[in-house]
Amino acid sequence: MNQITKSELAKRIDHSKLRPNYTRQEIEKGCEEALAFGCAAMCVNPSMVEVAAKKLAGSGILVNSVVGFPFGATLPEIKAAEAGKVITLGAGEIDMVINIASAVEGDWDHVRKDIAAVVEAAADVPVKTIFETCHLNDEQIASACRAATEAGAAYVKTSTGFSDLGATIHDIMLMRKSAGPNVKIKAAGGINYYEDAVALINAGADRIGVSRTAQILSGAP
Repeated sequence: MNQITKSELAKRIDHSKLRPNYTRQEIEKGCEEALAFGCAAMCVNPSMVEVAAKKLAGSGILVNSVVGFPFGATLPEIKAAEAGKVITLGAGEIDMVINIASAVEGDWDHVRKDIAAVVEAAADVPVKTIFETCHLNDEQIASACRAATEAGAAYVKTSTGFSDLGATIHDIMLMRKSAGPNVKIKAAGGINYYEDAVALINAGADRIGVSRTAQILSGAP
């Protein structure tokens, strides 16, 4: 897939509005943008899930809530409770940040339990696991993919977009190789142009998390 049309690319995009200073009005505007573009999902903070759910009701566009965001340092039971709550408010997908320190230390039992707690709380709602790959080496990224697969995650995801670096071709290829065959890949962080998005999809990404959706789609054929 060397090129992707605007509509095809939009269907792979999670339109993200995650800055802590975004108001309700700005989230509603973001939902209107997601509707106009035909995105897969609208990604918001937990406090804005209900706002987005009302705006997108009946549209087919999912509300994607982050959990344990952006550091992943919250206790597993708190992440699980947060996931359960946002689902009752209308979230149709969960993007959770794993315990990054546990991954760095190689405590994969804790990483699995952390993810599994959210997967259990989410029930049938897909869970994406954010690794913040800029803090991990290749071996740790591969191990995190295996842990997420074993814990029942639907996706593995590169980044929050709030740390040092975002998605890279190398990391996407490594994640595709290391995750289970039924686990999908989400690239996020530092994706600014159409060419960036296409390169990541060609490397194996199924979904793209971006805030510069209009800019990216403007470069599509």
